[in-house]
Amino acid sequence: MSYRNGTYVAFYVDEPFCDGKSPVTAFDFCYYNLLKAWKETDPNFDFIDSHEKTYQVRDDSDFNSTLVPRIRERLKNSKNMILFLSSHTKQSKALKEEIEYGAIELGLPIIVVYPEFNFNSQINIDGKLTLRTLSLIDNNLPVLRRAMTFVPTAHILLNKENINACIDFAPLTISGKIDKGIYTYKK
Repeated sequence: MSYRNGTYVAFYVDEPFCDGKSPVTAFDFCYYNLLKAWKETDPNFDFIDSHEKTYQVRDDSDFNSTLVPRIRERLKNSKNMILFLSSHTKQSKALKEEIEYGAIELGLPIIVVYPEFNFNSQINIDGKLTLRTLSLIDNNLPVLRRAMTFVPTAHILLNKENINACIDFAPLTISGKIDKGIYTYKK
């Protein structure tokens, strides 16, 4: 097995993948680009992109024969997963595959980032997820609720310091995870 030091980034992309739709036009793709920009401009940002560990695929690649093997290879090289969850997120084939294989099968901890939330009370009240957060998960991405019963999961706002802290927080890495549970990081 290869060295698992990367972070896999998952976000919603419209389906089908071969109708001229590109991930770069997806609403949540801008947050993935933000991570890459932070890495480029801040040497202290510890993001190692698992997507860069394999060769790129074309936007019109076949889902089962090309995309699924590439997703799985990237997940196998990862220590954890960042998932961008916004009001635009839906349970696509790709997101379902990423979460089921990455979290449920491989045991990768998940760092759920809520880019549209703007203060902690929208995510956490007394160590529990708010109704708004649970509603977003249940209505937009029910596979995440199932995965949260298998692996440690952090729920955070879109903030460079929060993400950087979670990427290397031992309980949120494949080698350091101790138990499933919900973690919150407050600066």
